[in-house]
Amino acid sequence: MLRPSKFVDGDEILFQQNTEAFTAATGVPVRIDIEGWEDLRPKTAVAANVGQGPDVVLAWSDDPHKFVDSCLDLTDVATYLGEKYGGWYPLAERMGTSGGRWIAMPMGASGGRICYRKSMLGELGYDTVPTDVDGFLEMNQKLHASGVPGGLALGNAVGDANAWCHWLIWAFGGAMVDENDQVIINSPDTVEALRYGKALYDTFIPGTLAWLDPANNKVYLDGQISWTQNGISIYYAAKNSPDAALQAIAEDTFHARMPIGPVGRPTERCLMVNAMAFDYTPYPNAAKAYLQFMMEHEQYDEWLNACIGYWGHPLKAYENSAIWSADPKHEQFKSVIADSQWDGYMGSVGEASAAVLSDFVMVQMVASVCAGQATPEEAAAEGERRARRYYRT
Repeated sequence: MLRPSKFVDGDEILFQQNTEAFTAATGVPVRIDIEGWEDLRPKTAVAANVGQGPDVVLAWSDDPHKFVDSCLDLTDVATYLGEKYGGWYPLAERMGTSGGRWIAMPMGASGGRICYRKSMLGELGYDTVPTDVDGFLEMNQKLHASGVPGGLALGNAVGDANAWCHWLIWAFGGAMVDENDQVIINSPDTVEALRYGKALYDTFIPGTLAWLDPANNKVYLDGQISWTQNGISIYYAAKNSPDAALQAIAEDTFHARMPIGPVGRPTERCLMVNAMAFDYTPYPNAAKAYLQFMMEHEQYDEWLNACIGYWGHPLKAYENSAIWSADPKHEQFKSVIADSQWDGYMGSVGEASAAVLSDFVMVQMVASVCAGQATPEEAAAEGERRARRYYRT
């Protein structure tokens, strides 16, 4: 099986231990191959196109929808798990199904929450992060002026850049497509969002245009920024470090939801690990048994706790996991899948939405404005042109 590299040690350690337990229980050996986040998509695509490679892939978000005809039907496993563990969250079901069958099985999602240094905000009179976009921008202008700016990824970062760029456009009422999959990204709402995004970018630490997923973790833990948007991995790394300086950063780190824009409701996005099995596998029953085993309480709850909530649960029963009450700083990540909008919002999840996401259309639209390479109007028009390559309705 193929999976993305870990951002918290407990993820990989428990995943391996649970896999070994599966082998001990069934006699089925499982080899785990690990790829960097940016390399997971091309490796998955190659396997699908040549019809050989990993039997199981922990794919990203709606990537399985690019390979619907190559996916093993997981309906029996997903139905069993849903009935046993309180049902799947609507987002998990949306991302896992196509044409009335389960083509993939979400195992978790990393949510983008604001990770911030409470002391740095406190010096400017803020107890926490403002909950509205205007107040959020004003705070960041003050942080920038005081020499402790924030920063958000604007490179082709699978998790971090997609998270905040989608939040930005959705917060102002923009969307890539409407309910009928008609491309609507070139709109006044998108232009307004891009103007705001440029104003916010002007408060960032230099260099964010090149940031990939590990970059903001490193810069935050180096004490260079006062806040970023990330999963809980920053807090995890600092809390578990033997370095006293990093432990102090952990004590000073708190989490908050992204602010609400003119639409008047949360518009966050999560990065889902969406397990799929290719139908070329000579071991379809073993592949399904493995995925079911990994989601059973005896294995999954221990993995969830080892991740300290970095991967949020897709099955409602795991709301009761001890991880969510073990530390007050975990609380903001408890409802990641329940709270998030889907990739391809407001339209369907499918090959087109997956292609637009993997081509970083939304991210590069925002980045072009922040870099001064395009006006908001030009960037929205280019986003529309690129999206229409995939949405042919």
